[in-house]
Amino acid sequence: MSQSQAGPIRRFFVGIWNAINFVRRLVLNLVFLGLLFLVLLFPFVMVALSSGAKPVAEKSALVINLGGALVEQYSAHPVDRVLNQAMGQGQMEVQLRDVLRAIEAAKDDKRIDRIVLVTDGLQYAGYAALRDVAVALRDFRASGKQIVAFGNGMDQKGYYLAAQADEVYIDPEGAVILEGIGRYRMYYREGLQDKLGVDVHLFKVGEYKSAAEPFILDAASPEAREADLYWMTDVWNRFVDDIAKARGLERSALDAMINELPQRVQAAGGDLGQLAVDEKLVDGLKTSHELEQMLIERGALDEEEKTFRQVDMRAYLAQMRLPNLSMDKRPQVAVVVAQGEITDGQQPPGTVGGESTSALLREAREDENVKAVLLRVDSPGGGVFPSEQIRREVELTRAAGKPVVVSMGNVAASGGYWISMNADAIYADESTITGSIGIFGLFMTGPRVLDKLGVNTDGVGTTPLAGAFDPTRPLDPNVGVIIQSVIEKGYADFIGKVADARESTPEQIDVHARGRVWSGAQAKERGLVDELGGFRDALQAAAGRAGLEEGKYRVRYVERALTPFEQFLVDVGGQARYQSVLRLLAPSMPGLDRATVQQVEKELRWLDDKAATPYRAVAHCLCDF
Repeated sequence: MSQSQAGPIRRFFVGIWNAINFVRRLVLNLVFLGLLFLVLLFPFVMVALSSGAKPVAEKSALVINLGGALVEQYSAHPVDRVLNQAMGQGQMEVQLRDVLRAIEAAKDDKRIDRIVLVTDGLQYAGYAALRDVAVALRDFRASGKQIVAFGNGMDQKGYYLAAQADEVYIDPEGAVILEGIGRYRMYYREGLQDKLGVDVHLFKVGEYKSAAEPFILDAASPEAREADLYWMTDVWNRFVDDIAKARGLERSALDAMINELPQRVQAAGGDLGQLAVDEKLVDGLKTSHELEQMLIERGALDEEEKTFRQVDMRAYLAQMRLPNLSMDKRPQVAVVVAQGEITDGQQPPGTVGGESTSALLREAREDENVKAVLLRVDSPGGGVFPSEQIRREVELTRAAGKPVVVSMGNVAASGGYWISMNADAIYADESTITGSIGIFGLFMTGPRVLDKLGVNTDGVGTTPLAGAFDPTRPLDPNVGVIIQSVIEKGYADFIGKVADARESTPEQIDVHARGRVWSGAQAKERGLVDELGGFRDALQAAAGRAGLEEGKYRVRYVERALTPFEQFLVDVGGQARYQSVLRLLAPSMPGLDRATVQQVEKELRWLDDKAATPYRAVAHCLCDF
């Protein structure tokens, strides 16, 4: 009787499961067939591309569309990047090295008359990277060629690059917004401790080490406000000075426009585009069609595409790669990129792994063709142990007779400084964010959470410390003593190593440490870096230290090489004529902007990860902008 009653219910759920299983298998089969189709088609596509690649014609414009984040190194697998681009998902990325290489090549390419720079799609770029691109753009203009910048609207970072152009245009409905630099973080103390009952215990050395403050405070500490405003003011002043110089404006006039923006917008009748013209931020207002017609008149008409003769940066770089397939026997300067948070073990590109980045340095050291190493650092720090692993590899590389020069990118702070300090020379851009010499530890306990649920923890142990690290119990004062002692020892090691590397004393380094963040220019004044300059300056310095003459060496990035199929995806995946094919394989997945939710999730996951090993010191500044 019970079986007959249960039968319909069981059949209902079995039917639901069968339907779900059918859909699951169908989706997996479709994905498999799609990938199989691409693999089988790959050789034929490569032949077609190689035979049908459109060469760069005379009087062409190089179109540089900075859509996405400007990064040192891609953080996703090539297949993922292409599919994300096809589906309009994820953050698109543009490698800084590609932008610089394209501009440098176009400067001497007689087929290229001008650059068309499109910046309104720029999602993220650090200030040091922006300045590297600005230098390249100014060199391009100095060669006698023109740059035209355009955007439907520009934020301040996109406009910074556009300002380097001969002419800047925005859409009549567009705007240029210069808002300044701010740092506003979410603070979780009330939510974690008062609402949920989670106790976060912070152990640190240095009153300016503010990375973990949001988990124990409701607002920024006075020390954090002081330090942040000091370096941000320096970076902002340089940023505005660069714009004023590029546009031929008085700095005071630009400051007045920024500070009086509400009144000036009101006086312009709310017309932000016309205000940008009146303030000489742009040279005119044009629709994309009007800009296209202007470029046709100045250059040449592409009869096939019915637009101005052009080549986009991705296609231009792909064609440049073809002549470089032959073996280049010149000595090498190896570039190792350390981008992202520093963590243990083997990590993919976009994250610094103690073992994986060390292995790259070791590969460069053991390669007899490599005569010097450039370590490009763009990292806010991370774990002390993986940072120390990488620092040791830098020391070993120098001991092997190969000079190591560090080029600090947007951020090289805390653990990012740790891995840099033993180089032969440290180069930083004036607007690099660096310093933050300090460490901390975190530990979370949750007995009050359990108490709200009516759950208690009790038991016995053979020693006073047995179970002392159990997060379901209140923090044992002895555990606090242990963790704080580890942190203080770690800080002493940090400033001691910096003192040895900088030929100073721990006491002198401590004055500029204490977890405080500096701009690159401020760090140079305090003896924390050797020279001010960008990537190219550091590269030349590395070559010079190895006795290599300009033009008689080649630059090789030491990283996992792409397979031919992955390179194919990189080369053609972003080109417009292939996007329609890729979209056939990609479902439409519209969604809401979840940036704030994702940021909260990211920070709380970070807290949970660090609190899981309170005895492992952290050298992180959480200061990447």
